[in-house]
Amino acid sequence: MKILIVAATRFELEETINKMEHVLNNTNMLIKCTYKNIEIDFLITGIGMITTTYYLSKVLDDSYDVAINSGICGSFNRNLEIGSVVNIYEDCFSELGAEDGDKFLSLNELNLPGSIKITNSSSSLNYVSEMLPKVNGITVNTTHGNEKSIEKVVTKFHPITESMEGAAFMFVCENEKIPYIQIRAVSNYVEFRNKNAWNIPLALENLNATLINLLNEF
Repeated sequence: MKILIVAATRFELEETINKMEHVLNNTNMLIKCTYKNIEIDFLITGIGMITTTYYLSKVLDDSYDVAINSGICGSFNRNLEIGSVVNIYEDCFSELGAEDGDKFLSLNELNLPGSIKITNSSSSLNYVSEMLPKVNGITVNTTHGNEKSIEKVVTKFHPITESMEGAAFMFVCENEKIPYIQIRAVSNYVEFRNKNAWNIPLALENLNATLINLLNEF
């Protein structure tokens, strides 16, 4: 089996990379490893939709059995505890559209071709993935930190999580017809920016523990 694990930054995957048995190649972007009987490539794309789409499109091919997007995220839902790990089964390019005064119009509302929403039909890959809470998310270029814009996006899309890469990853995998999953750990709530309330170390600890458990089930 061969798996591609994708993240925006290396620090999000460092704990998992350190558990690999053999590092066959180590570049700034692509790290080739083995773990038990699995070939694992770690792809570090950089932050944002454009870099994720570009580098993932260059690397992803039919040699991979599964692709995994792993990272941290913000949560609009305070019922999700900080550190929770979720399976984002549906993601959305929430900024793709047009402003009409105080309103935001999506592609569908503009009667333009295309879709801003991506739903993953293969997000349950094994027992571990099935046990993760399934939530929907949005992918943005600018993370929300203003009460009015937060209210608008929640009213419009009803998202649970927010990231800067997820929908781009899902879009590429869907078009390449590669089974995939997007897992993320909640590092903060989406609110007026308050870094003192974030817990990135806990999110990373839980994320990487889940990722190893996921790999062990393959």
